[in-house]
Amino acid sequence: MANKKGNVLAIAIMFFLFAMISFVTGLQNPFGIIVKSQFGASNFLSQLGNAANFIAYAVMGLPAGFILSKKGYKFTALASVLVGFIGVGITFLSGVVESFGVYLLGAFISGFSMCMLNTVVNPMLNTLGGGGNKGNQLIQFGGSCNSLAATICPVLVGYLIGDAMNARISDANPALYIAMGIFALAFVIILFSKIPEPELAEAAKEAPEKTADTIKGALSFRHFVFGAIAIFLYVGVEVGIPNFMNLYMTSSAVGIAAGVAGTIVGMYWFLMLCGRLIGASIGGKVSSRAMMVSVSSLAILLLVLGMVLGDSAQVPFPAFKDLHFSLETIPIGVVFFVLCGLCTSVMWGAIFNLAVEGLGKYTAIASGLFMVMVCGGGILPLIQGAVADATSYLMSYLVVIAGVVYILWFALFGSKIKKAK
Repeated sequence: MANKKGNVLAIAIMFFLFAMISFVTGLQNPFGIIVKSQFGASNFLSQLGNAANFIAYAVMGLPAGFILSKKGYKFTALASVLVGFIGVGITFLSGVVESFGVYLLGAFISGFSMCMLNTVVNPMLNTLGGGGNKGNQLIQFGGSCNSLAATICPVLVGYLIGDAMNARISDANPALYIAMGIFALAFVIILFSKIPEPELAEAAKEAPEKTADTIKGALSFRHFVFGAIAIFLYVGVEVGIPNFMNLYMTSSAVGIAAGVAGTIVGMYWFLMLCGRLIGASIGGKVSSRAMMVSVSSLAILLLVLGMVLGDSAQVPFPAFKDLHFSLETIPIGVVFFVLCGLCTSVMWGAIFNLAVEGLGKYTAIASGLFMVMVCGGGILPLIQGAVADATSYLMSYLVVIAGVVYILWFALFGSKIKKAK
């Protein structure tokens, strides 16, 4: 009974950390609008903060995996929360000194924290759920907390920005205060909580392996390698859809206010929340592969419709304006992009679940390698930004479609468990 109660508390803490990951990462979406206004950045440069946040994963992914395997969940979580507080604090400082470089540094250090937290929460939830469909189910519930925070972030910062043409980093200070407060509270809660360490217990029973051998062991599973590539593309897809939706709506060609655009972007994340709740409720009965095939196929259809229809028609859409609910007129293509939130909602958990299946003792280092590939969330939007500068916002979604096509292939063929010869 005591162990069961401990597991419930551990699951609750992981859900809490999942929400933190999304809130801090989500700050880079509306900050893209801010740096375009404050520093005159192009679409490509507006994504550098997002890129710095995600490229930190490439630097910290493997070290985070090793820290987890050597020091355990609690130590890794405490270290990541502390680093996160420092990163957000530097972002706040960038508004004081009005420096684009300091802003990028804050985003980069925050990325270290998000990487370490991701390294903790995903394998622990999968382990606490017993792996398989149940493990995927717990990850989907955690992802629901992630989506709730992602829904709140663009709405809050969009409201704080106000006029997109005159936005400043200092306008977002209340959101930064909230983020730092969340980190401080999380540190105290984790410090005084007892968290089970199943990976440490398993590792203690076996002779330690050399770092190179551990990495080689994980990479010997071809379905894991294909899954790591899928995660690289998925995170770029998840981030690119709302980021460029926001830039498109607040551009002079469309002219939607930042606060209103933020609530519409928030609807994308809200649909991710709904999708993850649905995924969590059926995750014990429906396989991860079936989920992936369904949602990736639908996502391709929605993205193509969004690109083709674009601004060919204007439709009413629910939003908040000046803290009041209203129906705002938006391009019909944006509606289809928003609906993609239902599709991207379950992809992370399903890809992770399929990719680490059967890895056993290599699960911890595999999680670290996974985190390295999360840098796709910074690289794909940069490519999308370059395409948008060269063509248009709508044409830039070709980058996103290409990513989803690969994810569909992984679900159909690449996820079959097979160890490389």
